[in-house]
Amino acid sequence: MANYIHVPEEAPAVPKIDVTLDENDYRSGALRLIKELRPFWKPSEVKMKFFTDGITNKLLGCYVGGVMQDVVLVRIYGNKTELFVDRENEVKSFRTLHAHRCAPRLYCTFNNGLCYEFLQGQALEPEHIRSLPTSRLNSEVPSRRRLREEMVWTQQSLSVLGSPVVLCHNDLLCKNIIYNQQGENVKFIDYEYAGYNYQAYDIGNHFNEFAGLNEVDYSHYPERSLQLQWLRSYLEAYKEHKGQGSEVTETEVEVLYVQVNRFSLASHFFWGLWALIQAEFSTIDFDFLGYAVLRFSQYFKMKPEVAALNFPE
Repeated sequence: MANYIHVPEEAPAVPKIDVTLDENDYRSGALRLIKELRPFWKPSEVKMKFFTDGITNKLLGCYVGGVMQDVVLVRIYGNKTELFVDRENEVKSFRTLHAHRCAPRLYCTFNNGLCYEFLQGQALEPEHIRSLPTSRLNSEVPSRRRLREEMVWTQQSLSVLGSPVVLCHNDLLCKNIIYNQQGENVKFIDYEYAGYNYQAYDIGNHFNEFAGLNEVDYSHYPERSLQLQWLRSYLEAYKEHKGQGSEVTETEVEVLYVQVNRFSLASHFFWGLWALIQAEFSTIDFDFLGYAVLRFSQYFKMKPEVAALNFPE
């Protein structure tokens, strides 16, 4: 599968600043970045606030004054995240989505992170869209052999579904969607997993994220009626964007429904493997091993029902 992302010519160039931030002593490094990006800010007046929602990286907001209006977001890459995140690809995705008015501006990159624009708006919650002992790894996480078998099954069963390959976000959890009520627009943030993928994977992954992150509840996975309504609206916009009109048939909706729900299994499988890697290397205070168990459990729970879905005749 091609992984080259074409960056539009009008996308602003992104400078690279030779600074490395120590996540345990971040202020001095962050001030060096701010000196380049906001030279008129007085270092003594720069305030810094950590945001706590991310579980891949650490995110720091830098601003002056009493109101967080002009905020420079400084993302410090998590330890060893380069094992599963293509950082060069992330920057290309950032620039491409910004050029299409779907993303904030990327100010710069530095040795172990990047800086970007703060978006005014509300990070959505699931309702808006409707380390532990090593013994857990042996008792609750599938064996390597089982995981290899499931990976082969997933690849064989999904590659024949005919889902088109498109530029995907691949991590559309609710808090990566920013809704600006005043401007009546939606934009997306965090593109480190963005790249070309199957259309149905991105949607299936988004539906899985209805369950939330810190208190995961898969009873919030969208029911069939909501999915069909969502998928019809998506297809209307997708076809109109591609110059194919906006008329959508029942068969098209049903086909996408089958594709999306089957690809939702791949989402569980991917994030389960991701969590196992994070459990080994991440310095972020999060129960990654427990999260891996959760995602693999949901994968095996949903597999019989989802695998039985067939295209309409």
